[in-house]
Amino acid sequence: MSTIVINSSIDVPLPEWLQKCLSESSGGGNEAEDDRRHSDAALICEAFKFAYQLHEGQYRKSGEPYICHPVAVAGLLRDLGGSAAMIAAGFLHDVVEDTDVTIEQIQERFGPEVRQLVEGVTKLSKINFKSKTESQAENFRRMFLAMAQDIRVIVVKLADRLHNMRTLQVMPDEKRRRIAQETRDIFAPLANRLGIWHFKWELEDLAFKYLEPESFREIQQHVAEKRTAREEKLARTTAILQERLAQAGIKCLDVSGRPKHLYSIYQKMQRQQKEFREIYDLAALRIIVQTNEECYRALAVVHDAFRPIPGRFKDYIGLPKPNRYQSLHTGVIGLTGRPLEVQIRTMEMHHIAEYGIAAHWKYKETGTSNVSNITTADEKFAWLRQLLEWQSDLKDAQEYLDSVKDNLFEDDVYVFTPKGDVVPLSPGSTTIDFAYRIHTEVGNHCAGARVNGRMVPLSTRLQNGDIVVIMTQKNCHPSLDWLNFVRTSAAKYRIKQWYKRSRREENVARGRELLEKELGKTGFDNLLKSDAMQSVAEKCNYHSAEDLLAGLGYGEITLNLVLNRWREVVKAHQPMVSTPQVPTKESAAATKALRDGPTSSRVTDSPILGVEGLVYHLAGCCTPIPGEPIIGVVTRGRGISIHRQGCSNLDSVEYERLVPVRWNIAAEHSSRPQTYSVNVQIEALDRVGVLKDILSRLSDQGINVRHAQVKTAIGQPALMELGIDIRDRPQLEQVFTQIKKMSDILNIRRVGQIDE
Repeated sequence: MSTIVINSSIDVPLPEWLQKCLSESSGGGNEAEDDRRHSDAALICEAFKFAYQLHEGQYRKSGEPYICHPVAVAGLLRDLGGSAAMIAAGFLHDVVEDTDVTIEQIQERFGPEVRQLVEGVTKLSKINFKSKTESQAENFRRMFLAMAQDIRVIVVKLADRLHNMRTLQVMPDEKRRRIAQETRDIFAPLANRLGIWHFKWELEDLAFKYLEPESFREIQQHVAEKRTAREEKLARTTAILQERLAQAGIKCLDVSGRPKHLYSIYQKMQRQQKEFREIYDLAALRIIVQTNEECYRALAVVHDAFRPIPGRFKDYIGLPKPNRYQSLHTGVIGLTGRPLEVQIRTMEMHHIAEYGIAAHWKYKETGTSNVSNITTADEKFAWLRQLLEWQSDLKDAQEYLDSVKDNLFEDDVYVFTPKGDVVPLSPGSTTIDFAYRIHTEVGNHCAGARVNGRMVPLSTRLQNGDIVVIMTQKNCHPSLDWLNFVRTSAAKYRIKQWYKRSRREENVARGRELLEKELGKTGFDNLLKSDAMQSVAEKCNYHSAEDLLAGLGYGEITLNLVLNRWREVVKAHQPMVSTPQVPTKESAAATKALRDGPTSSRVTDSPILGVEGLVYHLAGCCTPIPGEPIIGVVTRGRGISIHRQGCSNLDSVEYERLVPVRWNIAAEHSSRPQTYSVNVQIEALDRVGVLKDILSRLSDQGINVRHAQVKTAIGQPALMELGIDIRDRPQLEQVFTQIKKMSDILNIRRVGQIDE
């Protein structure tokens, strides 16, 4: 690994730890040089220098040098106790995206471990996606796959996101809100899943700041106003507890208060429908002791010193959270008669609570962090295994994102099997969710359920502490109705999978019915056999059109997605157009096969290309003619309506109903050119014979007049509206030119829902 020489005077502020690292690695050559170059410090310094050189000349939106961001990310990873490879990845995480360096060059210079981390967090910004939803879904798919190889990937990504959130104020408001929403929906729950409370609370507060700025400022002000009084009360309570613990012979390592972060206060206000002045427990006391046994003894001391609040005790030591969090929580009435939360834990528990997975890196224990090495008993990564298990089967981007969000939020409902085993479930889970959590076959053959000894409907929502018994029968099978009330993505996935395997003919028929309803019955069989439908099936990751219908029938793929892909195929087979087209989103109704009707155009010399075989008509609001850019709009019962681009009636049309169309130039120049009705309005001086003169000009040019209407008023110009037959836009412009030459003409314009 060659050393990169950079300017001796770096023009960006560097943290003390990095300055020390650079100083140590810049010593003169000696026999230890080779060893040092392969040491952790050398790897970190080399990564910084490489990133510094590549990002030189690049600046963030704030105006600061771009290298400040990688330095901050690397610092966050170092504070978490990350390895040298993680810190190096923190420096390098943006170079592949923002510079010409390839991932292969990263591996060549820094090795496969750093390459894997950098690749895992690199965004897919250089790939074009059909929508922001698909782009976001594909990014998360890639990120979770990278996590399967090395769980440290997500920690690097979280550090990257945290620093971006800290500097988000320079972004436009719309982008700030989008990033903040994604942070709240995905990254803060991820930090919680990994137990990194230090990241979680700051990500939530920063997202809160940009999503509800007024509420954020209000709570921030209230908290600041009461800070002094709150700290005095906590100090008095702390002194009392320290004295009581010492008297009980409990060696207390620390008793301290911590303020609740702003978003948790806001959530409590929303959940309990209370004003800020009604929220009393704005801080919590934390007691740290040496052993588990002392935790329970300390709990007794707390309950002896202060009156406990019924229903506020939680034992996360005997029943840890899925992210390995352990602590005793209790609520008591404090010195001022207001509620106070007390947390009791050991130092090891405290370290895990603050830093989560970073406290016990899997790769430190086994030499790797591969999820495949984690046993099924290790609930720490059960949620990740589930995401990996069905992410390739969820083909719809929005469905996948929903499953990600569903599985990231903390499992806080704990129920028991008849043997006393604890089963964590998402809030709102039902007996069916429980059955599938036990085993797929238990869910597939579920016939009934008992909760706490009594029979209940399968849709019953489970509560903490429920004891659940599932009754099975060999001839029972899942019902599609279950999809209406099950909560977890795992249960939904298993139900759909059963129907996929067991009810193929029924599913094909159901899928055919759904698709036929949208595309029309006429010619549907031929449509299924067409190359176009085969292309649609392949785009949806199915081998054949029949497989596609089966997937549609049992709900594995949505009707909207199938029709979107059909629209893409139809669009791809259309020739390129020279006139500008309105960009369209794929649409279900874009291919509604209304093939029969009095105005259906089926001839090969159709004046409109892009609607072959479909019913269409020219819109009367804007009366388009050849030579003008046009766009089709799907209607109900009347086929495709052809409008001029820019027609004001398009403003209220849903984006997905637009269809790209164009004029058929060959048909325009045929031996029998078609004419189109156009309405024009002429304002002229009111005199006898003015209409006759106008009609004479039109007759000289071979223009047929369908109708004419004249409105006059004393002292006002005459207002004439004419309906004329025109071949194309150039002929219309010629007509306008000839009429404008008349001395009595004040104005002439085309009538239609568009600005001329």
